[in-house]
Amino acid sequence: MVLPRVAFLYYLRFLILGIGCVVFSCFQATAQKPRDTANKIAIEPIAEHYYHLTTDTGEMNILVGNVQLKQADNIMYCDSAYLDIKSNNLEGFGNVRIVQPGGTHAEGDYLRYIGNRKIAYMKGNVSLTDTKSKLTCEELTYDLNSKTGVYTNGGTLETEGTTVTSEEGYYNSGQKFARFTKNVHVTDPQYTITSKDMGYNSATKLITFYDSSTVIGDKQVLHTTSGTYDSKNEIAKFDGRSSMMNDDQYIEADTIDYDKTTGMGKAQGKVVIIDTTQHATLYSGYAEYNKRTRHTLAYIKPVLKVVNGKDSIFMRADTFYSIPERRLKDSVKPKVVITPKATTIKKKKKGKGEKLNTVVAPVADTTTKDDADSTAPRCFIGYHHVRVFSDSLQGVCDSLSYSQRDSVVKMMYNPVAWARTSQITGDTIIMYVDSTNIKQIFVPDKALVVSQTGPDKAQMFNQVQGKTLTAYFTDNELTYALVKPDAECIYYAQDDSSAYLGVNQGQSERMKVFFNGRKISRIVFEQAVKQTMTPLQKANIAALKLSRFIWLQNRRPKSIKELFE
Repeated sequence: MVLPRVAFLYYLRFLILGIGCVVFSCFQATAQKPRDTANKIAIEPIAEHYYHLTTDTGEMNILVGNVQLKQADNIMYCDSAYLDIKSNNLEGFGNVRIVQPGGTHAEGDYLRYIGNRKIAYMKGNVSLTDTKSKLTCEELTYDLNSKTGVYTNGGTLETEGTTVTSEEGYYNSGQKFARFTKNVHVTDPQYTITSKDMGYNSATKLITFYDSSTVIGDKQVLHTTSGTYDSKNEIAKFDGRSSMMNDDQYIEADTIDYDKTTGMGKAQGKVVIIDTTQHATLYSGYAEYNKRTRHTLAYIKPVLKVVNGKDSIFMRADTFYSIPERRLKDSVKPKVVITPKATTIKKKKKGKGEKLNTVVAPVADTTTKDDADSTAPRCFIGYHHVRVFSDSLQGVCDSLSYSQRDSVVKMMYNPVAWARTSQITGDTIIMYVDSTNIKQIFVPDKALVVSQTGPDKAQMFNQVQGKTLTAYFTDNELTYALVKPDAECIYYAQDDSSAYLGVNQGQSERMKVFFNGRKISRIVFEQAVKQTMTPLQKANIAALKLSRFIWLQNRRPKSIKELFE
């Protein structure tokens, strides 16, 4: 049969279009095939028993016996499985195992797997293992893409001798990082940790704290709310309110950095350092310390608190430096290097401008192999603008040292001390204290004792001065003083009813001053005595001043709070 020309042309056109559609469909199928195959679960090899079912909801393969399934580079094994072809989901039963490139594999009794998302839910004796770590739990949701497993009903991570347990957590085997929350416990041969929320890198051994946590090591306890601890190199960097406690010292601050290998540490923000052996506390805004040498440097409003029985002495300076003192029985003295790095004190000298007197802080050599004796007493040195306060004694000076070995406080550069109603000044003031009381004050040069008597408007002052002064205390009360040589006094004598009899002016080589009820009760002159008594009404009170007289009541610290301001 011969077709007309017009019909033939229409037939040819239809044939060309049909062939084009077929070619396009084949090209489209070829282009999509690699993407579909990447997510599709392929059976490799076929299980011992294979069944194919067609239901109202779709097609399903049932696999029984030594099942092996593969999706891209991920291989799954189990005893039996259901494979939903349409949804690309899988359920596996018995001896479930997922193997990934790089050595990561997961095991369990049951598997539910979402193929298009590569998410596996595993249950029963679950473990997730990589080259360094093993995570075990009863239930685990595992993302094969990110290699991250999440558990919410308790889990344990074991890595190179370290074991971590928690109620909830996740582990990324690719990044070797885990995060644990709720009742976290870490056990390691070197330390133990309890935490509410922490992270752990099994490769670097870096621990990150996100909430309240406690690290207990060899004779040391660390507590923090935020920060990191490099357990491999034993370096702590806490950026939340934290504390460290060892056998003889407690440190608390807003931030703490500490290197256990070198013993060096830094604390900043509301720093509290407690010497638990010697009963001393140092407060400051910033402190540096060395656990090995037991050296401490504190500044930004440092205050030293020394406990003396029921009473405490508070000392404030611009800077405090603390070092351990060698015991008297030690025959080998440590190497000490003196470096002139302390702030200079400027003093004016008439006709010669300013003269610089430098206070030098001793810096001990830190190259000793053995740690310093943690029970040894310490020496505290305070530089500049020093203030001292206790219930029974107050003082000010430019620099101060305090020795725990013999309980001696030495006040230097324009020192002033107040004991109840008496003011003591001199070139240097040395105070001796014991565990409960101030026992003695010694002024080696330019000694002066002043106490006000009578009403403030009268401006009457009992005064005693000499080269040296030794004052004795009973129950923190000044009871007796010895002044020698070149002793002088101006004393307003009173009768038994406290009525003023007159003004006694005297000189002698030695002078004994007795106090009663915080006031001068009598004065005894010894050797080369010269004295006169002037009736009070005839005395020029304003002019009755010894050569070194000075009254500095306005500089006297009034309270402990004043030292912290």
